[in-house]
Amino acid sequence: MKILSVHNSYQKPGGEDQVFAQEVELLRSHGHQVLLYQASNDQVTGVNPLVLLGNTIWNKQIHQELCALMRRDRPDIVHVHNTFPVISPAAYYAANREGIPVVQTLHNYRLLCPPSTLFRDGHVCEDCVTKRIPWPSVVHGCYRGSRLATAAAAGMLATHNFKQTWNKAVSAYIALTDFARDKFIEGGLPAAKIFVKSNYLQNDPGLGRGQGNYALFVGRLTPEKGISTLLEAWRQIGHELPLQIAGDGPLAFEVEKASREMESVSWLKWLPRAEILQRMKDASVLILPSTWYEGFPMILAEAFAVGLPVIASNLGSMSSIVDHLRTGLHFEPGNASDLVEKVRWLRAHPAEVDLMRAQARKEYETKYTAEENYAQMIHIYESVLSPGFPVGAGETNELHAAFR
Repeated sequence: MKILSVHNSYQKPGGEDQVFAQEVELLRSHGHQVLLYQASNDQVTGVNPLVLLGNTIWNKQIHQELCALMRRDRPDIVHVHNTFPVISPAAYYAANREGIPVVQTLHNYRLLCPPSTLFRDGHVCEDCVTKRIPWPSVVHGCYRGSRLATAAAAGMLATHNFKQTWNKAVSAYIALTDFARDKFIEGGLPAAKIFVKSNYLQNDPGLGRGQGNYALFVGRLTPEKGISTLLEAWRQIGHELPLQIAGDGPLAFEVEKASREMESVSWLKWLPRAEILQRMKDASVLILPSTWYEGFPMILAEAFAVGLPVIASNLGSMSSIVDHLRTGLHFEPGNASDLVEKVRWLRAHPAEVDLMRAQARKEYETKYTAEENYAQMIHIYESVLSPGFPVGAGETNELHAAFR
């Protein structure tokens, strides 16, 4: 196949950028020709806010460039990872105009929530999920703490909700988990168009032995990651099991303070991925105390690959990715006492932990290898390319004219 991969990268590279690069490499390694069309959020610096708002809804230049590219190179399929804010949904209509199917990976909840997180003021928020005009987000200034910036994102969503872009201009969606799929269906996306394909690891890091006698947290130090719950729990656990925290972010000062006050807590700051993987191989357990709907944390696939059990919040996708009592344990989100109880249970049941390590590794081998992911991706592409599968908007010309 010839695939055109489209991605609007972030100013601070993250998981979506990593997955985009990984999937391009995976497809090329199997002999497919992959064309790239990329933009960057760096391009919005200094742009007039009104111009940015218009381009977020419909970027005329991007539409023209993509139409020209598709006419010249004739890809079989267009796979979009992110369009916000530079590329815009104009990318879908360019593909529709050229009669090429579009697959959109739903890396986050942007189509339901202007800041894409379904999280506000320290808790899960679904106020905008079923609203065609996501006005509550503007009231609260949910995107970057700015009502103006939020209005741009909300305006884009409201416009394309009204034009039925998500239903008509996209051939198929890829949700990362069953939980996410159900949430997007609740928000109005057509169930028949949403496939489920998780993230994966490009390379097998190998099995660890878990002999380091410590718990590990890896991630950004932000409120939604459950940092306060984690630190509160370790004030009770103390030397029963040392805790290592790898990451940085807005709550770094709290973690640094806790590491000074508690000898059992070590702050490692950011570490190279190779060192993170080694620490995972040596750890007794990975703690994932998030209080928001995680997408598909790559750290979970890595934990399973090295045979590391996970204690995770019983919330959203984490509830299904981590199988309670098989690949790890669940605890009540935000409940430090329950997290303490689960850590102590793990310490008291070494035989069960050995079984969890084996099952975690089996989970990786079954679901999260590159080869398994490639097979799933090709199945989705072939389904979209099969006769009778809807290519895109039936009203492309009318919709294009409306945005022109």
